[in-house]
Amino acid sequence: MTVPYAMRPKAGDWFMRRMAFRAITVLAVAFLVGAQPVAAKEYILTSVKPNTLVLADLAARKVARTYKIAGPGPVLGIAPSPDGKVAYVVTNHWGSLVGIDLDSGKEVFHTDFSEGDLRVRNIFGLEVSPDGKEIFVLQAPVRIGRSEYHVEDTRIAVYHRDGGLTAKPVRFLPVPRRTTYLLFSADGSKLYAVNWDVTALDPQDGHVLGVQKLQHWERPNYAEPDVFGVWSQFEQSGVFVSPYFVTRTDLDPKDPAAAKTGLVTLDLKSGELKTADFENTSVVIFSSVVNPVRRNEVFSVYSTLTKTDLATNALVKRVNLPHTYYTINVSGDGKEVYTAGTQNDIGIYSTDTLEKLGEIKIPGGADQSITWVRVVKR
Repeated sequence: MTVPYAMRPKAGDWFMRRMAFRAITVLAVAFLVGAQPVAAKEYILTSVKPNTLVLADLAARKVARTYKIAGPGPVLGIAPSPDGKVAYVVTNHWGSLVGIDLDSGKEVFHTDFSEGDLRVRNIFGLEVSPDGKEIFVLQAPVRIGRSEYHVEDTRIAVYHRDGGLTAKPVRFLPVPRRTTYLLFSADGSKLYAVNWDVTALDPQDGHVLGVQKLQHWERPNYAEPDVFGVWSQFEQSGVFVSPYFVTRTDLDPKDPAAAKTGLVTLDLKSGELKTADFENTSVVIFSSVVNPVRRNEVFSVYSTLTKTDLATNALVKRVNLPHTYYTINVSGDGKEVYTAGTQNDIGIYSTDTLEKLGEIKIPGGADQSITWVRVVKR
């Protein structure tokens, strides 16, 4: 069949269609690239006296913003919402919980624990559910009588995130005494309470789902371990880790090998609890963190920065620090480890060599004391 001359494509028409197709393709790609979310930056949340929350930009090596918290007493626990928009902090001499919007700086959540003759304090345990909808607060209540104090059962108070500035608990959960950590499993089905042992609770009704022995371990030739830890910094790896100190009962107390330092880890995805010694006790360690990329690496801090290999249960390296630090955290790419707490600086070190890479000074010279240090992505 012969195509009429008027309907035949001309060379110029072909060229224009080709150019139009390319232009549309370029625009589509540009649209898609522009639609991609900007990679979130990592910040540290810490606090200094008097009652000031601090947001530090890790890439810029400087404080990005500070937030004055109403009321007396320094900030203690810090728990960011999963989306990094709100920081929940314990304040008012451990008697109140407030939520601060990190963009506006406004208080968007507030609750006072005490009521009537019941004086209630939080002692370290604080956690936000993985879906961000509820806040779980460890509470130690004491009823004040005319001539005596009556110690009530330790409990977990659960609040809705949208409780506003007059938030009240929506339910209470029973919890063993001496609990210091509250940790959610990765899927949110279990709430771990670290106390003498590790108790898994149903976060809806507090029903005990299981207990893994820690203080009451049945380890031949070992006394009960002293698990010292009150700082939560597990968000990067999803692994809770804490140092422990223990005595060998089968050795002469004067033998250096009789005193052991080890690490207890709880994988929040699998629920597996492990304990292992890594050295004869030689230095003080306050808190530890697992590298989220090389998950066999653990970093521990006090007056030294210590690197340990979980695969071999061996000390890898240790360096002296300019002063003591109580708490520690790590970058999401596993390249930097951050020492914090006590004074007004955050140390930045290489996870590979433990070489100091820099520091962030918090203006004003106020100290961080025993505050928690959390990493948020924004």
